[in-house]
Amino acid sequence: MNVNNLKPTLDEEKQQELMAKYDREFTYRKLTGLFGKIVFVIAVIWSLWQIYTATFGLKPPTIQRGVHVGFALVLIYLLYPFRTSDRSNKVKWYDFIFLVASILVVGYHVINFEDLLFRAGAYTQTDMVISIIAVILVIEATRRVAGPVLITVSGVFLLYAFFGNIIPGYLSHAGYSLHRIATYAWISTESILGIPMMVSSTFIFLFLLFATYLKMTGIGDWLTELALAIAGHSTGGPAKAAIVASATQGTISGSSVANTVGTGSVTIPLMKSIGYRSEFAGAVEAAASTGGQLMPPVMGAAAFIMTEFTELPYATIALAACIPAILYFTGIFIMVHLEAKKNGLEGLPKSQLPKVKDLLRKKWFLGIPIIVIVWLLVKGFTPMRAALGGIGSSLIIGFINAYIDENQTFGLKEVIKGLEEGARSALPVVMACASAGIIVGVVTLTGLGIKLSHGIVLLSKGNIYLTMFLTMIASIILGMGMPTTANYIVQATIAAPALIKVGVPVIAAHLFVFYFGIVADITPPVALAAFAGSGIAGSNPFKTGVEASKLAFAAYLVPYIFATSPVLVLVDANPITVIIALATALIGMFGIAGGVSGYFLRPSSAWERLVLFGSGLMLVNPSYITSGIGLILLGTIYVLQRSSKRKSA
Repeated sequence: MNVNNLKPTLDEEKQQELMAKYDREFTYRKLTGLFGKIVFVIAVIWSLWQIYTATFGLKPPTIQRGVHVGFALVLIYLLYPFRTSDRSNKVKWYDFIFLVASILVVGYHVINFEDLLFRAGAYTQTDMVISIIAVILVIEATRRVAGPVLITVSGVFLLYAFFGNIIPGYLSHAGYSLHRIATYAWISTESILGIPMMVSSTFIFLFLLFATYLKMTGIGDWLTELALAIAGHSTGGPAKAAIVASATQGTISGSSVANTVGTGSVTIPLMKSIGYRSEFAGAVEAAASTGGQLMPPVMGAAAFIMTEFTELPYATIALAACIPAILYFTGIFIMVHLEAKKNGLEGLPKSQLPKVKDLLRKKWFLGIPIIVIVWLLVKGFTPMRAALGGIGSSLIIGFINAYIDENQTFGLKEVIKGLEEGARSALPVVMACASAGIIVGVVTLTGLGIKLSHGIVLLSKGNIYLTMFLTMIASIILGMGMPTTANYIVQATIAAPALIKVGVPVIAAHLFVFYFGIVADITPPVALAAFAGSGIAGSNPFKTGVEASKLAFAAYLVPYIFATSPVLVLVDANPITVIIALATALIGMFGIAGGVSGYFLRPSSAWERLVLFGSGLMLVNPSYITSGIGLILLGTIYVLQRSSKRKSA
């Protein structure tokens, strides 16, 4: 099997079918003819509008955000059927009603912008009717593109706002009229058009467009080949290459399922070809792809929203996320290595792999767009400007690559096609932000956020570990049915303040809920990324989910560590403490992985596994005393196993 000219084992249509099976956002109609052209034109205009406003100046908030929502609503009602089982690829008559209503409610907002601004708090009956329609449209569009869980949560919060006066206990409030709730939800900038939509309508869209062009210019394929060239020949090489490739591509794509299918269609068959079990191969790809959202610089869409909730610069958040992300992927990497050692799995012959030197010599310039975007963020440019720089550089590199490589096509047609695909990829994010905005609006209007965070602290009796555990469970449960972006917004509003109350630093609290919202994609029983990986591997979906959870053990442990010892997220840290904390934590990953996998230098006994796991935890915790004890325990197991291995040899 020669992988120098690596091609996915699944064609584009099969990949689409698999993604649609496990992710609602990929269940769109395949429109052709007139409606296909209409969708194309609307999507391109939307992308051009976003680029124009980002370049020449944003419009007033309600117009910028309202138009953003309007484009998304129109496209969703054209592209997404009322039922996921509808495969007719035809726009139904009732979809046109939703479409026209979407144009009307957004048009009303834009045309009456100044009047609505001047009569804030004294809205008319017409304002109320328009607002009710707008809320219904947002909820239905969210259901079509993201499923029932998010709209159910949004609906419960709306009911709470209305019936708060009949709710007993400290959660009760005076209750608000339908007029107040509806106009607050749509006309104000505190709900649907609030902070999440502000972020979506400015730089999230641009980063999604940037990610689209990275794929189209061949940079994604180059990163996969580079990963194989670097790690493919080592012990268990294809699995290690999958981790490297997924980490680099997942940080930009922001979708666990899409990354699993896109990268996994190449890496999973390679893993199976050298002897990895089907469940393990699917799990490796799912765990690595899910972790892509944790890897700076881009970290998926939710990280940008974090800048608004924490009021911290994006560069600060990205830097804080570096060490936890390194620990996450190191943990998976070590688990893969130990699994390969345990089963005697070798890598691929170097003769079958691309050469790092050749890839860098011929296509080194493909890495420039990523370098540009990181440099701009580090230099203090806004994420919006950084995204524009990334888009511009990726287009230039795309033209250069097409000129040099006769097998690569990239011209004006591809540039315009990228505008359409970028807009399509934004649809689930926009609606997640809109519906999550409803929740945030109710929390703000009723004061529920303060009450719930206070309730979590009371329930845990102020115990930091119990507070974190309750927050973790809530994040994972919500993450099983909600997009990462929406999950983070809800948890940042409700749970993160509770963590802060018990002494967790702001950045650590927000990264805590962010982590557990993401790992829901590999946590059974609803492990969507793992199920997508199992579809390619031909494995048992639930067993694949269990394997993925074991591989991603660091994601379940590290948040507890950085929440209680925030030096890992660069809080109260200096270079020496950071270096020591990172070094001991990386060593600790070997102990934890050995304990989880049951293999270190050789198969481990039950007591050895327990000591390995415990020593690893002590080393990950950045304390000199615990790290010292952990190092002694880990060293003891190393000496014992090395000695017994020599005797058996």
